[in-house]
Amino acid sequence: MEQLNSTVVPSNFSSPGHPPAPSWDSRGLVPAMVLSVCFLLGVPGNIAVIILRPNWQHLSSLSQSLMLNLAVSDLLCLLTLPLWIYTLLYGWILGLVTCKLLAYLIYCSIYSSMLTVTVLSIQRYLLVVRLQKFFDQGGRRRLLVLLWLVAIILSIPVLVVRQLTTDRQWITCHAVFSSEAQQVAVLLSETLIGFASISVVAFAYLSLKRKVNQDAFFNNPQTTKLVTTIIVTYFVLWVPYLILNMLGVAAVSSRSEGLLEFYVESSSIVGALTFVNSCVNPLLYAFASRNMCTICQKRAH
Repeated sequence: MEQLNSTVVPSNFSSPGHPPAPSWDSRGLVPAMVLSVCFLLGVPGNIAVIILRPNWQHLSSLSQSLMLNLAVSDLLCLLTLPLWIYTLLYGWILGLVTCKLLAYLIYCSIYSSMLTVTVLSIQRYLLVVRLQKFFDQGGRRRLLVLLWLVAIILSIPVLVVRQLTTDRQWITCHAVFSSEAQQVAVLLSETLIGFASISVVAFAYLSLKRKVNQDAFFNNPQTTKLVTTIIVTYFVLWVPYLILNMLGVAAVSSRSEGLLEFYVESSSIVGALTFVNSCVNPLLYAFASRNMCTICQKRAH
């Protein structure tokens, strides 16, 4: 997230030299292509989920609310991509306020999506493994409000650190930190939140898979495939970003110019990969959820 179009270099570090700004920046070509694919596939997919609500007739009201919230969160994030694609190639063309607000919107959307996936995994774990249902209509609304409130709070740092900088007439909207401690704190907080979410999702779905496989009546290769796909996809798309964050922390803490340069050069591509998650979520959680809800119904009865 923070890596997208961002060098995030402390003021007392010198970034690698850049040539005079051309008509477009070739360094942003690969992440721009990744984001373009995410936009072209993810926007129609999430709109289809919101309108069609496939296989939702057998889902609980809470599951429907969470998957609708997931689609809305991912759609909000993906709709901003054309501007970021242009920015990667030609530089930032809008002012500081727009820079901060759009970055904040992306963070809120991504955190909301991440939290929704986490809550979905917990809800399915409780329903299938513990046979517990929770939340009435009022409770569902309060849960969604709380989820967005947490996402809004977690995104506040981006309003502080996002700034406009100019490098040889090339204007960028990226993170500028006032100190090394501030950068380490931001990167560590993002990393801890990410690893916590991945751990909860992995535990919940692995427990669900183990419970299903214990009973031959529920043993279904499609369930195993779906659970494995959810965990592996979430892991593959987020772990590189989290590892790069840790490398950024190590680079700042050790004052390693080589490691910092690697962090800066890799940040745009790795940051772009996190948006693929918003692109594949419709396939994982909406269009492929019929088998999971069948398991939930059988366990409930």
